[in-house]
Amino acid sequence: MQLHFKEYGSGEPLVVLHGLFGSLDNWRSFSLKLADSFRILAVDQRNHGHSPHSEEMNYRVMAQDIFQFMDQKQLERAHVLGHSMGGKTAMQLALNHPERLGKLMVVDIAPRAYPPHHAKIFSTMMALDLTTFRTRNQVQEAMAPSIPDLAVRQFLLKNLELAASGGLRWRFGLQEVFSNYHHLCEALVSDLPFAKPCLFIRGEHSDYLSESDLPLIQQLFPKARLEIIPQAGHWVHVDNPDSFTQKVRVFLQAN
Repeated sequence: MQLHFKEYGSGEPLVVLHGLFGSLDNWRSFSLKLADSFRILAVDQRNHGHSPHSEEMNYRVMAQDIFQFMDQKQLERAHVLGHSMGGKTAMQLALNHPERLGKLMVVDIAPRAYPPHHAKIFSTMMALDLTTFRTRNQVQEAMAPSIPDLAVRQFLLKNLELAASGGLRWRFGLQEVFSNYHHLCEALVSDLPFAKPCLFIRGEHSDYLSESDLPLIQQLFPKARLEIIPQAGHWVHVDNPDSFTQKVRVFLQAN
C-alpha cells in the first residue's frame, strides 16, 4: 500500500502517525517546529487522509503499512510518534519490529482495549446524506444535535471534500473504518517487550490514559515513562502545543 505522506526538514527521521478521523494535516504545525532538527515524515494511515482505502484494517496490517513505508523510503531506523489510534499503530510496529525503531513516543493512548466510545460519531456521520448539502456549514449544523462539541465537529469536517459531481463527500474511508472499528478498540498483544526508550504523553484533562495503565505499559515497554501535559485534553498537541513539542524535543535529543 502506497501511503500518502509529507516530509519536512532534515536529520534523524521521525515518523508521525495521526489518530482516528485525523490526517497528517493535523500535525503540520508540530512537523514544522521540529523540522529544524529532524526529518519529519507525517503519514496518512490507511482509510485516512489521501491514503488508499481498504476493507482490512487492524493494528497488525497498519503496523505493516508503516514497516513497508520505511522500506520504501529506505529508512533503516526511525523514531516513531503516534497519537491515539496512531499511537497503537506505533506500539504494534515497535513490538513487531524493534530493530527498526529508535525511540517511541505514544500520545494519549494505552495498549489496552477501549470501549466503543466513538459510536455516536459514526452513527451521526453515516446518517448524513451528503448529496443534500451544499456547504460545510450546513453539514456542521446537521451534526450539532448529536455532536454538540464544536471543536469535534470542526475536526471531523476536515474530512469533507468536493465530489466530482460538485457536491460533498467524505475523503476518508468512513464505511471501511466503521466496519473495522471493533479491531481498533482491541488491546495489543506481544510475546516480547520493546526494550528501547519510550515516552508516553497524556493530556492533564484526558481520560484516555491514566496512571492505572502504567503496569500494562511497563510490561510491554519496560523503559517507558509518563509525562503529563498541563491544560490539555486528548488532542494534546493542539491544546498545549509548546509544552508538548518541548517534551518531545527533549526526549528525542537525550542520550
